[in-house]
Amino acid sequence: MHVPITIARPAHALWLQACGIFLCAMVALATLDMLAKDLVARHPAPVVNLVRYGVVLMMAMVLMQVRGSAWRLNAEHRSTMIWRGVMLGTVGLTFMQALHTMPLAEATAIYFLSPLIIVALSPWMLGEQVHRRQVAAVLTGFAGMLLIVRPGGALPLAGTVLMLMAAGAYAMLQILTRRLAGKVSMEQQFAWTAVICTVMTVLSLPSADPLAWPGPRDLALMVLVGMLSGLGQYLLIKAFQKVSASSLAPFNYFHLLLAVLFSVLVFGQRPDTLSLLGIAVIACAGLALTLPVFRTQLAAALASRQTPR
Repeated sequence: MHVPITIARPAHALWLQACGIFLCAMVALATLDMLAKDLVARHPAPVVNLVRYGVVLMMAMVLMQVRGSAWRLNAEHRSTMIWRGVMLGTVGLTFMQALHTMPLAEATAIYFLSPLIIVALSPWMLGEQVHRRQVAAVLTGFAGMLLIVRPGGALPLAGTVLMLMAAGAYAMLQILTRRLAGKVSMEQQFAWTAVICTVMTVLSLPSADPLAWPGPRDLALMVLVGMLSGLGQYLLIKAFQKVSASSLAPFNYFHLLLAVLFSVLVFGQRPDTLSLLGIAVIACAGLALTLPVFRTQLAAALASRQTPR
């Protein structure tokens, strides 16, 4: 009887592969944000989200069918899974609505407060100890946010509040995802989240004014937004299956860099000096939290590469 031999990949090879997948996810999600910013200038955010999550739901159903996964969740994980979906749905609704009134670069920078919010909440939500260096990074990040949304600045209050809600919801999403790690399959998380986000979007339709169906060109762009959304989430999950999320965290700020470039090159919205300083402060605060873990993982990967086999 022939038994297939599975050759384990070296740690450094897995890490490099995960980095490539993760960077592709960042490109997909940053492009999604750019297209969404363009679409919400002409269409209500709930309409854009309806097409987006409808496409993601179809992708999820196909994935479940191909993988032969069951929809039924264990009772002990059901409430956590539902809340995870609600958090992602909240991110979609608030982020899209905020983009209607805010420049892409500043909006994305505020959204990237989420890693710092996770640290602030982790003692209560995850029972993790927070050290002084982490507290300093959180306070620094919020100082950067104040540089962007300073009193008397050009950013609208409503859009700023919505983006802060999106950052908080995304932080909660990450915390709930940690709780589900190894307990709920990738396909189930992807599919259940798509269902919940679609339901939330349908419930938000009465707030869309005017409620009109888009033309063929914009409908095609909305479908593309949905495909990028599904692809980005799938690639993120795929990358996290190979290595720990913390070892990839610094690459998140490539998304922020792309947001600044798209804001300037596509929309002609150049952040002013104080806003650029605030964006840099938030990025540095986030990197201060994530780079130590990144360096540890990189050193381990390089060491495994040099170890003779």
